[in-house]
Amino acid sequence: MHNLIAFFRRFRIFMLFALLQIYALSNYFTNLNFPKSQWNTSASAISASVLGLRNSIAKHWNLNDNNIALQEENIRLRKKIPNSFIRLNNRMVKIDDTLYQQQYDYIPAIVINSDCNKRNNFFTINVGSAQGIKRGMGVFSDKGIVGVIHNTSTHFAVVKSVLTENVNIDVIIESSGAFGLLKWDGKDPRKGQINGISNDMKIKKGSKIVTRGGSGIFPRGLLLGYIESFKGIEGKPLWEVTFRYSENYRSIQNVYIVKNLLQAEQDKIEEEIPEDKEE
Repeated sequence: MHNLIAFFRRFRIFMLFALLQIYALSNYFTNLNFPKSQWNTSASAISASVLGLRNSIAKHWNLNDNNIALQEENIRLRKKIPNSFIRLNNRMVKIDDTLYQQQYDYIPAIVINSDCNKRNNFFTINVGSAQGIKRGMGVFSDKGIVGVIHNTSTHFAVVKSVLTENVNIDVIIESSGAFGLLKWDGKDPRKGQINGISNDMKIKKGSKIVTRGGSGIFPRGLLLGYIESFKGIEGKPLWEVTFRYSENYRSIQNVYIVKNLLQAEQDKIEEEIPEDKEE
């Protein structure tokens, strides 16, 4: 007790000054509008910064969950579009969901490794045979076609991307109906080519290029890109068509694998097509 009394006696002047200072500042910020508004503004700015930092941290930790939820929502919406179904009764005019059978299903995945600088480029995704992934399945993103499954392990798969020498995906120029095969010359990962377009077909710059859907790897109508230029090939009745990919393969992350539920049926019936015999 004696020490406490001695402490107050020793620092009584400083403690009195501190109390008076607190009282004065309190009246200053409370009764005068300008200092009060400045104080409130500063306090609000500090609070906003703290809340913004907390929100950024929360968004970072929740980013993966949000991406997965977005992919699942995209799959639900894509399953409702006509290109995912095959009509069972062509004589009916009235649209009825019972007349359609689902042909395509979609499996979400994330690109975990990729190349864009080689002559033949491959992507690795984080799903494999355990999720039903098989060689030959198509892969696409929200922006465009990515490639075809090359091989799989239990939990991973390697995608042969459109940036390879022999990708051979059948595509169609939407405005004219002209169709050909996707090719890549190995030069610019932003641009591809289409082979087999007859020069008697009218095409124009900016036309949309989409999947034809003939092989069953992709449903018809998935975007690939837009025509950038075309010119005649000397000595051949064909156009040399160059287009710009709609997807940026240097930064691709979220993709979908196409599962054609009727692929086996299509392959079986096409195996019965007789081959031409040379005489």
